[in-house]
Amino acid sequence: MPAFDAVDPPRRDLIDDCVHCGFCLPSCPTYVLWGEEMDSPRGRIHLMKQGVEGAPLSDAMVQHFDACLGCLACVTACPSGVRYDRLIEATRSQVERQYPRPLRDRLFRALIFQLFPYPRRLRALRGPLRLYQRTGLSRLIARPLARVAPRLAAMESLAPPLGPMHRLPERVPAHGTRRATVGLLAGCVQSVFFSPVNAATARVLAAEGCEVVTGQGCCGALSLHVGRTEEARRFARGVVDTFTGVDYVVANVAGCGSSMKEYADLLHDDPAYAERAAELAAKTRDVSELLAELGPVAPRHPLPITVAYHDACHLSHGQGIRRQPRALLRGIPGLDLREIAESDICCGSAGVYNLLQPEPARELGERKARNVLATGAELLVTANPGCLMQIRAALERTGNRVALAHVVEVLDASIRGLPPSALA
Repeated sequence: MPAFDAVDPPRRDLIDDCVHCGFCLPSCPTYVLWGEEMDSPRGRIHLMKQGVEGAPLSDAMVQHFDACLGCLACVTACPSGVRYDRLIEATRSQVERQYPRPLRDRLFRALIFQLFPYPRRLRALRGPLRLYQRTGLSRLIARPLARVAPRLAAMESLAPPLGPMHRLPERVPAHGTRRATVGLLAGCVQSVFFSPVNAATARVLAAEGCEVVTGQGCCGALSLHVGRTEEARRFARGVVDTFTGVDYVVANVAGCGSSMKEYADLLHDDPAYAERAAELAAKTRDVSELLAELGPVAPRHPLPITVAYHDACHLSHGQGIRRQPRALLRGIPGLDLREIAESDICCGSAGVYNLLQPEPARELGERKARNVLATGAELLVTANPGCLMQIRAALERTGNRVALAHVVEVLDASIRGLPPSALA
């Protein structure tokens, strides 16, 4: 059987845009790790071309597609404007439909996607997980689990330390003159494991004159990232239905914002949703993007702390947002902002990549951790919960500790006049 069926295969015209110049190679994390041509963007595009021309979907071909993080650094690096993002997305959707994965792989993927996109199920897990963390069982379980089930061990090691959960009200009024009405995506993993980030986001937006309407649920980014396209469309329709009558829709997760900005493409052939999806995509903003557009009105108090900023891939490469979060951080009196070497190389999180491909993810995480430590910063700041979990776990493996925070948590601390210790 040919590798691809007739339902949205990788487009031949996009494949032919690649001139195999090699500018993508230094930006590709898997090529940097292994130096293998088929684990570079142009190598994978060559495999896509073979599939479009009728070659079968071999185990080796799927292995190379699976090894891609989907970080989109190659899209930024490409001088020919090759849309590798669209190519790998279409390819993964084909693989998900066409390729018979081993039972163990199918079961693990089912576990991920029956759990992570559903906040209620994640909330049910919080209590046992918090007890597990407090009792110190992880110190007894981690090593034998890594030998028997490395993917489950990766999942266990990435779980963030759990404190009290912050529940957002349905509506948060603007402080002073209302400048905009904003829909805030609370998300799935974000709302359960990173609820303080959501609370800080709502406070900062309100302080900057935004009335905030919160909306719960998954945006479909995790599903879309691995080719579960129909599932992603179902979640996307839920988000479109949730946010009506707002000026902007705000995401504080890089992967979510990147996917929501692509809803027009995702739902283009759905007559009931195509137009509304395009409207939502057009008014979707990352929180740092919107704050930069509006400009500051809330006073910033001094925050004397040294910060290293990590570019989340789906913010920098997926959305082209690099300047705005740095400008927001530099606008805080007393804050010293430092850059991280190899800032364009992914930390290895990449949606659920660090669960499905734990070994290369581990290598990339530790590479990023070393570069973070080299800055000498007291605090690592980024815009994606997956990056926070990945880098925290890598730092712990190296025996080091650096405080970690989301951009909005730093802004919130400055606006509220909190000390640096509040971010530790």
